[in-house]
Amino acid sequence: MTLALSGRIARRELRGGLRGFRIFLACLALGVAAIAGVGSVRSGIEAGLAAEGAAILGGDAEMEFTYRFADPEERAWMEDTALAVSEIADFRSMAVRGDTRALTQVKAVDDAYPLVGNVVLAPDMPLAEALAGRDDLPGAVMAPILIAQMELAMGDTFRLGTQDFVLMAALENEPDSAGDSFALGPRTLVLREALETSGLLASGTLFSSKYRLALPEGTALAPLETEAKERFENSGLRWRDARNGAPGIASFVERLGAFLILVGLSGLAVGGVGVSAAVRAYLAGKTGVIATLRSLGADRRTVFQVYFIQIGVLSVIGIALGLLLGGLIPVLLGPVIAAQLPVPAQFSIYPEPLIEAAIYGALTALIFTLWPLARTGEVRAATLFRDAMAGAKLLPPLPFVAITLALAAALVGVAVAFSGTVTLTLWTAGGVIISLAILAIAALILRWLARRAAPFSRGRPALRWALSAIGSVRDEATPVVLSLGLGLAVLAAVGQIDGNLRNAIQQDLPDKAPSFFFVDIQRGQIDGFLNRLDTDTQVSRHEHAPMLRGVITQINGRPAAETAGDHWVLSGDRGVTYAGALPETTTITAGEWWGTDYAGTPQISFADEEAEEMGLKLGDEMTVNILGRDITGTVTSFRAVDFSTAGMGFVLAMNEAALKGAPHSFIATVYADEAAEPAILRDQTTTYPNITAIRVRDAIDRVTALMEGIANATRWGAAATLLTGFLVLIGAAAAGAPARAYEAAVLKTLGATRGRILLSFALRSALLGGGAALVALGAGVLGGWAVMTFVMESDFVVIWSSALAIVAGGVLATLLAGIGFAWRALAIKPVATLRAKE
Repeated sequence: MTLALSGRIARRELRGGLRGFRIFLACLALGVAAIAGVGSVRSGIEAGLAAEGAAILGGDAEMEFTYRFADPEERAWMEDTALAVSEIADFRSMAVRGDTRALTQVKAVDDAYPLVGNVVLAPDMPLAEALAGRDDLPGAVMAPILIAQMELAMGDTFRLGTQDFVLMAALENEPDSAGDSFALGPRTLVLREALETSGLLASGTLFSSKYRLALPEGTALAPLETEAKERFENSGLRWRDARNGAPGIASFVERLGAFLILVGLSGLAVGGVGVSAAVRAYLAGKTGVIATLRSLGADRRTVFQVYFIQIGVLSVIGIALGLLLGGLIPVLLGPVIAAQLPVPAQFSIYPEPLIEAAIYGALTALIFTLWPLARTGEVRAATLFRDAMAGAKLLPPLPFVAITLALAAALVGVAVAFSGTVTLTLWTAGGVIISLAILAIAALILRWLARRAAPFSRGRPALRWALSAIGSVRDEATPVVLSLGLGLAVLAAVGQIDGNLRNAIQQDLPDKAPSFFFVDIQRGQIDGFLNRLDTDTQVSRHEHAPMLRGVITQINGRPAAETAGDHWVLSGDRGVTYAGALPETTTITAGEWWGTDYAGTPQISFADEEAEEMGLKLGDEMTVNILGRDITGTVTSFRAVDFSTAGMGFVLAMNEAALKGAPHSFIATVYADEAAEPAILRDQTTTYPNITAIRVRDAIDRVTALMEGIANATRWGAAATLLTGFLVLIGAAAAGAPARAYEAAVLKTLGATRGRILLSFALRSALLGGGAALVALGAGVLGGWAVMTFVMESDFVVIWSSALAIVAGGVLATLLAGIGFAWRALAIKPVATLRAKE
């Protein structure tokens, strides 16, 4: 028989409608829609960032320097290149009013700010008027949350460093805020010239200077970037331009989107279980048709082609529905989504995420339908007259096994290519495969246990009927355990990871972390600063160290990125310190520390774990740019550095003679009783107004708030997986409805009451749901432990509240699905059902 004939037979069968394939279509459409929707939202944000790059950045390009302002040569190049230049200084400081102190992120601007966009103030007034101030005091505008925190009113005065300011307005909109990095305090905006006598921008203090450039229309940004970096090669310059105005946000959106798509793939795998079950149920119902075709001379290939074409057409319909939903929903809900985002977004129909989702959907449909289709081809016609799958082998022919494995490998490869995160994708794929294998084995064990336990339930007929049904040859356990189990496993893993991260940040970290970080302590202030702490009995300990910032530019004479790749240590400037004698808290793990009086060529001590990750070894040469000056030293030792305590830790330390002459300040950590914190903060910032204090508990609260949004997005992704699993449950319950009706008819005939039959169905559903939930919980806990141990490198404890919710949810889901279809079975009269079976 030809392929055309197979197609004609398939078309005629499809005229019968979609009966039995509604769950098939729903599972496939939901999985594809989730992936397409996440991808469309990500593309919309990326398009918004690209279109509004200049507005986000505050100019067409930006040149940034660490802890210094541009020198005359650099400033002259900017003036010659750009139509306009705006200079900004960005740093943290303490806003002080009486006894009230609050950490704020200060942006000191010039008259040209902003080059792009508009600052919105309340009350409405021009920014220049607000910053001009009144009564011989410079003006300032503040974020509303900071005004409320300090209980300020318009016209009140407050202090930054040693300079008084008058509050003129609330900062309602800062046009370039999306391009700024994560801040520990709300924004205060002042004029740069008003800080000249504040002591906050002295040599060695911690600030960054940013120069926004308004360029002539049509300026090629890539060549200009190359020219700037080559001209000021060793200056510590960092360049950004309108092509990617907020690289941190763009990278975050890309990574979060990739992670959510991988979660969506887990949901698609759950849907695949439903797809496979729907195909098996459909083929079982086509016994007579398949047997007739075989009797008329159709070979196994023809039978396979007929039903492969049918499933293929239905898969295309399911994928198309998913693409329609995933593409249109972000567009329809665009205004609502955009209002919740801190960055601009342009929602439209983007082909790239739809193509990606379609590929995922097609591969998933192939993987999960080839197996039952291939097994059907092995069944003889005589056997098909009784049960389409009863006579089939457990495994299909080896060629189909090989094709299925190749398709699974292709799916993983496509996911790696699209996500760009090899490790995360392989971990996700491995987790899904291992979870499915564990759940399949668990289903077999559950059936075996049910058969073994059934004889011991004499005297409890409802329980015995339930156990006998679970252990029967119909195998109701496998689709329920697989579909519900995988969805619950994903949700359990997310819950365990989320709970452990919250514990680490909100409970464990505050116990280990210092009370305060103090920065910008000048050399002449450090002795008095430490004396105040030494005389306070409520201060358990404190540490201090000189603080500089440097950028690692070369390793062994080559660009650092060529040697160590994209390691986080090279992604920007890092804290650098110096010491003479070996500090008491420092542990050398390899090499030797320089002596107290060493004054030779620069030597470097590097954090041991980061050194191993970067491939460093003792004797390597490293060039660090500090304040525009290149210092090349030799790595002579490695140190143990624990960043998890939020205490003082430097990746890179040098000998004292190498850095002591450079302008710098000191950083200190203070460990004290919580009751003593207000007095310490008041005394130190009053005596030394230029010092900035960062209260660790406040920083933890801001990080926790950021994590809440990430956790919510992840939970929504896991919920979509669980919803798919529930749909598969409904499909399994619907497929088993005729068998339940027959059971009910037989039991009624033998004298069983409706209540007892219903109790049996409920027990069956509860046992299956509880078993699936327990296995899923084990897989989820194992996955959460692996992520926390090997990825987060943190402690792990089981979050029992989340675990119990997972078990309860599994039992409830199967009860709802099972009892919902049981009512119909109980309502049918036994006579009609038994006659139909004759």
